[in-house]
Amino acid sequence: MPVEDLARSAVVTASPDASIRELATTMDDEEVGSVVITDSETPIGIVTDRDLTVRVLAAERDPSALRAEDVMTTELCTVERTAGFYRATELMAQHGVRRLPVCDGAGELVGIITTDDLNELLADEHGELASVVRAQRPPY
Repeated sequence: MPVEDLARSAVVTASPDASIRELATTMDDEEVGSVVITDSETPIGIVTDRDLTVRVLAAERDPSALRAEDVMTTELCTVERTAGFYRATELMAQHGVRRLPVCDGAGELVGIITTDDLNELLADEHGELASVVRAQRPPY
């Protein structure tokens, strides 16, 4: 199954100069744990709720003096929209990330897929398999 069939197309984004307050407020308003930082339509970084906690609060940095570009992860791991969901899980495991921006062939952002999305897919598949087993087992 291609990633584009699972990915959310409504990605929460911000510019590199977005303030820490804007990022936190956006995450709260949109009920998400990350904001993809873009330059035009190209993803250049990501800021997660954990980044705000560790790179700002725990590091005792002044949030009012920081922008997205100061705390974002810049070594961004992305997945192409036509890749299979197994490839997405490989990338997440290899890079230790829980969120993958999804890009088209030109590198433009078209979605995002998360471990939660993949877990939901797997849970649905397990449910289907359980139905098959229940239908075929003898009564006790």
